[in-house]
Amino acid sequence: MGHRRSAWIIAGVLLGASGLGHAQRPITQQALRWNADALGNHRYLVQVDKPANAVRVLIPWRRRDAHPEQVAVIVTAPDGSVVPNVLRGRIDPASGELVFQATQAGTYAIYYQPYVSKGRSNYPTVTYATPSDTADAAWKSRVGDASRWSRLPQATVLRYEAVDDFDAYTSMERTATADELQALLAAHPTEGLLLFPETRANPIRMFDALPESWAKRGPGGALSDTAQRGEYLSFQLGAWAPRAAVNDVRVSFSDLHADDGASLPASAFTCFNLGGVGYDGHPFTARVDVAQGRVQPLWMGLDVPLGAKAGLYRGRMTVTAEGLPPQSIPLAIKVGSGSAVAHGDDDPFKLTRLRWLNSTLAQDDAVVKPLTPITVHGDTLGILGREITLGVSGLPARISSRFDERMTGFSKTSKALLAAPIQLTVEDDAGRHVLTSAQRAQVQIDGPGKVHWQVAANAGALQGEVKGSLEADGSMVFAIALSARQDVSLRDIRLSIPMEHAAAAYQLGLGRQGDRAPDDFSWKWNVENNQDGAWIGSVNAGLEFHLRDENYRRPLNTNFYHQQPLRMPVSWDNSGQGGIHLRSEANDYRVDAFSGPRRMKAGETLHYDLVMRVTPFKTIDPPKHFAERFFHKYGDLDAIKADGADVVNIHHATPINPWINYPFLEPAAMREYIDAAHQRGMRVKIYDTVRELSDRAPELPMLESLGHEVISAGKGGGFSWLQEHLDGDYIAAWHVPENRDAAVINAGQSRWHNFYIEGLDWLARNVGIDGLYLDDVAYDRTTMKRVRKVLQAHRADPLIDLHSASQFNPRDGYINSALLYMELFPYIDRLWFGEEFDYQKTSPTYWLTEISGIPYGLMGEMLQNDGNPWRGMLFGMTNRLGWSPGSDPRALWKLWDSVGIEQAEMIGWWVHDTPVKTGRDDVLATSYVRRGNKTLIAIASWAPQTVDVRLAVDWKALGLSPGRVSLTAPEIAGFQPRASFKPGDVVSVEPGKGWLIVVE
Repeated sequence: MGHRRSAWIIAGVLLGASGLGHAQRPITQQALRWNADALGNHRYLVQVDKPANAVRVLIPWRRRDAHPEQVAVIVTAPDGSVVPNVLRGRIDPASGELVFQATQAGTYAIYYQPYVSKGRSNYPTVTYATPSDTADAAWKSRVGDASRWSRLPQATVLRYEAVDDFDAYTSMERTATADELQALLAAHPTEGLLLFPETRANPIRMFDALPESWAKRGPGGALSDTAQRGEYLSFQLGAWAPRAAVNDVRVSFSDLHADDGASLPASAFTCFNLGGVGYDGHPFTARVDVAQGRVQPLWMGLDVPLGAKAGLYRGRMTVTAEGLPPQSIPLAIKVGSGSAVAHGDDDPFKLTRLRWLNSTLAQDDAVVKPLTPITVHGDTLGILGREITLGVSGLPARISSRFDERMTGFSKTSKALLAAPIQLTVEDDAGRHVLTSAQRAQVQIDGPGKVHWQVAANAGALQGEVKGSLEADGSMVFAIALSARQDVSLRDIRLSIPMEHAAAAYQLGLGRQGDRAPDDFSWKWNVENNQDGAWIGSVNAGLEFHLRDENYRRPLNTNFYHQQPLRMPVSWDNSGQGGIHLRSEANDYRVDAFSGPRRMKAGETLHYDLVMRVTPFKTIDPPKHFAERFFHKYGDLDAIKADGADVVNIHHATPINPWINYPFLEPAAMREYIDAAHQRGMRVKIYDTVRELSDRAPELPMLESLGHEVISAGKGGGFSWLQEHLDGDYIAAWHVPENRDAAVINAGQSRWHNFYIEGLDWLARNVGIDGLYLDDVAYDRTTMKRVRKVLQAHRADPLIDLHSASQFNPRDGYINSALLYMELFPYIDRLWFGEEFDYQKTSPTYWLTEISGIPYGLMGEMLQNDGNPWRGMLFGMTNRLGWSPGSDPRALWKLWDSVGIEQAEMIGWWVHDTPVKTGRDDVLATSYVRRGNKTLIAIASWAPQTVDVRLAVDWKALGLSPGRVSLTAPEIAGFQPRASFKPGDVVSVEPGKGWLIVVE
């Protein structure tokens, strides 16, 4: 993302909602009241009754920024001109004293947080202007020092204003003064934890300061609110530790009772800060500690039963903490006679959707199309097109694939990936010991899409436990624990993967871009690199592997890797002694992952975890691929259809999807657009992922209360809204200046993924989306499976396409995008790789393995500089209509239709018996064969100069007679001139270009 964002252009369209994160309804965004880039977002208006050489004003701004004395103020006159003669008196968070020259009567504006924005507009660096003395010396002399200011005319403070409603400070961001805090503490001299109940209407926004309202009203009191039957009611409790840190804060609830005996059970309550259900479906608990001087919001939820009686229910909420007496907060919840629809979820501002954080929707072992249920025959496991046989260690002894080279179907015979069983070996002074077990693995079936097994094994002085699982998509996860029976000195612990030479044709990962598998290559662990494995394979049979331990956490990606990098696995890395060696040997292609010498104490356990995936994940479907024509921009549907496209991708920063990764605030407009598309036989996909989150999300204050469960830790900064309304510990992400949308980076694995899944379900049900456009992804396969299941539950054929900029750079830790996202490939339909991918200076094997997706069961399109159309056609790839003026595949679409490409069989240059060959390795041909009818031959060159080739054609395979065919290159604007050939003619191919030749 960032400078590599695939699409964000607004084309002058602004819009949307305002007041998000405040207790406000969305409104149509008005034009900014003033130029915020010049003056800042906040001001006070003051009235000057008559002209004066100098007037004094005391602004009661109650600021939340830490050092207001270090920030400039700008005073403007009633005519809008800047007043240069201004003096600053006492400036502190409570108030600001100013003296300024008032040459005219009227309303003056005092802007008190002016800022300077530098850097890229989408990743701005905003700093706040420091005070500067612009006052004339003679004027200052006439005004005199501060001791004389009390005699000056006093300006009257009228009101506070913000540049727009969304930027305005809420009442929860007006800080208490030092005197108010002193009075509050004096009134509660012995209390270590002060509690402040709040409804959802006033989200707590400050964690290092108290709001004015709390200081004035004091702690305690009842929490009173109303809800409808069936509604999910959220509310808060602010916990302030003014004198010392308070640890292990806990909350419990009583049943709530009405006067008529009706009740709401305590079990209907949740405190989100104390735990819930993780993104992986596993329950967890969390400890809440409150640092000295800090405010910790505790967010609660009450699931009011749909069958609850109307009435007023009373009960108590009890808060305990280490070393402090319990405190009770009365609860008074009035349940109305009406019934909420879908818990109230259709209105994001009610914050009923917080319950989505603990959702387990689609968290199951069901199978999604086109995957098939796992078959189990003893220790042999079958999945779509692949088979794995387990060895005595619980690791694979045999892996095979039945995918054919065309990648459109299956062969009768299988292709072996392994030349011998995978082995984990322990080497000590006594020799080498292969991890093995006396009993074979007993496979347990969890569901159609998952099985697992467990093996107790031994390797010399180490006792091992292997827990393995296989899923229907080809993913195998091995948790391998090795424990020392006694103190032992080890020379190495090593994993060996011996692959068949025929299967080990290509390799990517470990700092290498996709290419032929190297004859000899060594790699070492390095935290600067997002590298822990590789993919090695051929087009129709391959193996992805990753080395991990029990502390693995998904790193951040796409510009932010170094802010949450890979955790070095203690076992495999072994303080830098571990690594991987790839080499071609006589009998196999060997992968050796070693960890080097170490000592283990008796009882010590190391975790040598391993993740593997068998590719391809599914067959490709060229006819479907060519039939779906993408338009990658918001636009007029009739015009889009007239251009030949039938799938529309809707980005954020568009009228129907204004805010990044929060597509819930313009549902009526989105529904209307999608309905109109469906009426025209078109489909609509929207931009929505979880790598970052718009500041417009109403849930953002609550997510801040969870620490860094959802919002990643960082240095803050970024756009002004983030700095002015968040607590400062975040990573600033994408910003759209045209509609002032700013985002923060989310953690790689969190309950926000549960929220995301529920949100997709809501969008599919209520808005009618046909799929997703994913622009780099921060979630793993667990969430991706759920995405597919949710969309398939509502759409027979949902579409999910994935864009990625190239991650192979120091900023992203030199990770291959294909390897980074390979775990998601079984559940998506199309790739769009992407900015910074090199289409000109890279090899055909790079195209095949890094860009095309074909070895994994996908097809794709090109992006950077509109790609290379000649080489792209070897892989069924064009650029994407609507992206940029140069992205115009309509001429190619027209040719496709003329030859009936949707009825053709695609036979790539990589197929050993491809019917058309050039006789050169640097000029390749892919055929689109309609046997006995037409064949489209795509030719592309990697030769450094113009070369002549003669096509070797298997006419029988085409179902044509060479004496009765014509070979025509139709004229295609920007692609090729018209030309005619005869069988056996020389075809001259320019460097970096090629031909499309119709044979009929």
